[in-house]
Amino acid sequence: MLRSPFLYFICFVFLLSCEEKTGSISGKNSLNKEAKAFREKGITNLEKENFNSAFYNFNKSKIAFETLKDSANIVYNLIQMASIQQINGDYYGSKETLTEALPFITKKNVYSASINNFFGIADKELAIYNDAIYYYKEAIKDCTDSISKQSPLNNIAVVYIQQKKYDKAILILESILSKKILNDNSLKTTKARVTDNLGYAYFKKGINNKGFLLMNEGFDLRKEINDSYGTLQSNLHLAEYFINTDPKKTNQYALDAYNEATKLNTIDERLDALSLLISNNYKNQSTKYAKKYITLSDSIIKIRNNFKNKFAKIKYDSKKEKDENQKLRLEKAENLLALQEAKYQRILFASGIIILFFALIYLRKYYRNKSRVEKIKTAYDTETRIAKDIHDELANDVFHAITYTQTQPLTNESSKETLLQKLDHIYNRVRGISRENNDIDTGANYPNNLKEMLSTYNSSNTNVIINNIEKVNWDLVEDLKKIAIQRVLHELMVNMKKHSEASIVVVKFESNSNILFINYTDNGKGHEKTQIIKNGLQNMENRILANKGTITFDTEPDKGFKVKITLPK
Repeated sequence: MLRSPFLYFICFVFLLSCEEKTGSISGKNSLNKEAKAFREKGITNLEKENFNSAFYNFNKSKIAFETLKDSANIVYNLIQMASIQQINGDYYGSKETLTEALPFITKKNVYSASINNFFGIADKELAIYNDAIYYYKEAIKDCTDSISKQSPLNNIAVVYIQQKKYDKAILILESILSKKILNDNSLKTTKARVTDNLGYAYFKKGINNKGFLLMNEGFDLRKEINDSYGTLQSNLHLAEYFINTDPKKTNQYALDAYNEATKLNTIDERLDALSLLISNNYKNQSTKYAKKYITLSDSIIKIRNNFKNKFAKIKYDSKKEKDENQKLRLEKAENLLALQEAKYQRILFASGIIILFFALIYLRKYYRNKSRVEKIKTAYDTETRIAKDIHDELANDVFHAITYTQTQPLTNESSKETLLQKLDHIYNRVRGISRENNDIDTGANYPNNLKEMLSTYNSSNTNVIINNIEKVNWDLVEDLKKIAIQRVLHELMVNMKKHSEASIVVVKFESNSNILFINYTDNGKGHEKTQIIKNGLQNMENRILANKGTITFDTEPDKGFKVKITLPK
């Protein structure tokens, strides 16, 4: 089967390295040497087919040359990386790598020709034939001499053969062979490839004799110059030629192709050869070859997927390393360039960046300090409230308990019982203060915990009624608002316990899709409206307003106390 001659294009791209930038900037010699060292390691590993190491080193070289702003070497390394990806079947990944090189192309030259040629190879292998032809034609436009135009021209003909446009393929290949340029000994490989492809095109068109003669001519020329990969391609073409007329020859050519492909470690050609052997079914051996085909096909899929993942990871890790570890060096290099170029716009730009940077730092510090002050104030208010509760209630209760133990005989059962009641009261007050300042669970148990907190204020003198708390979809209410609701209701209940002397308390919950309504009512002694900000009520209002809600108080002496809370979910 026809395939793109990757090895030829690798050699072609190696030649591009002669277009390196010779100029060096003072203070960057070390980085320049490092970049070139990585590039040479990449070339060495590629020649040894250590593809992961080669890709890694070319990528490191590219990053270093980006710091040096050496466009030619950036493009060179990206082309090498794309060629490695194509060798290992990562055609989409290679197109991404080639696209990365486009911004660095400032003029039409061998680099742009090579990039377009590789775009064409990728699209050809992905069966996007029209795009492949487009890129090959663009590569021809960018070629600076007639020799370099021959490879993309041949590739266009190969695509036409795959599209069964044999006449177009023959026209191109005949025009290539008609040029005397291919008679040069250094171009025998190209001549053999074009001759073989031309014969294959004639064969596919149905002109078998002429096709066979040309394929055989190409085959002989390839053997003469020891072109192993080319000989492999000729074997595949000739095996296909004899498949319907001479199964024995098909079998021999296909086996030769398979053995050569195994030596060269070219998986796709091995699969092509096995496919021909299966189709030929010479001496009923197709089952054996089919098993080999399946095993090899599964293996290459895994290997190529592994390569794709490794190439992607190398790029990701390198970018991360560049962002994290080379930021200071890059900034220093850019500052040096800015000083040398002394361009007014760059100075203004740098100044703007610095101003923005310090503005962001200032704003960050400002909001951080603001948040810290609010936290300190909240902690202070909490501590003050706890201290007041301890001073106003617990301290007196503890003092009375101590006095009682000093003045009453504890051997008396009645005295013991009274002391235990006092201690139990103190214990319950401590639990109440603790519950008020504990963290609030805003998860699935929130409604149950809220109901339990309200229910703790039930007593022989006070009946607390809770309505519709289960009908509210609490999952739609924000956590901060849940906390505010529980704190406010707790303060209302404490206020009721301390001041209201109510016998009935009703807390009713209602909601719609966007708003939560809470109505609190008790039949206690009420307050003067002018005194409504006392007893912690101001703190409740602040909590609700902070969450964009509203709270209204309605009370008069001896007419109870009502509170309406409206809070968006």
